[in-house]
Amino acid sequence: MRRDYFSLEFLDADEVDRDESGVRTLVIEFDGPSDLLTERLTDADGELLDGSEIDAAFRFQSPDREEGVFSITNRINGDFVLEANARPDDVVAFVDAVRETDDDEDGDYRIVVDADGERRVTYDKRTLLVYDHEGSLLRQDSLIPGGVEL
Repeated sequence: MRRDYFSLEFLDADEVDRDESGVRTLVIEFDGPSDLLTERLTDADGELLDGSEIDAAFRFQSPDREEGVFSITNRINGDFVLEANARPDDVVAFVDAVRETDDDEDGDYRIVVDADGERRVTYDKRTLLVYDHEGSLLRQDSLIPGGVEL
């Protein structure tokens, strides 16, 4: 699925978005064929993937940290669900904001995917892994719950 079908919505670094319940929220807008999105968001049985079945990650695309890609993958089969170009400063601000507001320092946040003005799926997540341009995990820049071994 093409990256240009997706866009991430963030507010300024000082005001990272929260949904109506106060949870830090990353909104992904889909602007492509609806049936393609539905296919990617469902499992082999046609059921929507839930938060425990997906992983969220961000990787820098260059050593200067000027470009990056946010992705969601299917944890069960490893397939990409979606990829979207993302501004690294926005992702760093999001991670920092989640850390600042998290009571137990594990990093709870929400990902929502919208298409055609309609909410398609909501994922409550604790982990967001951040990688450098060579694919090495940047632990200090990631949201990793305590007790999780990688």
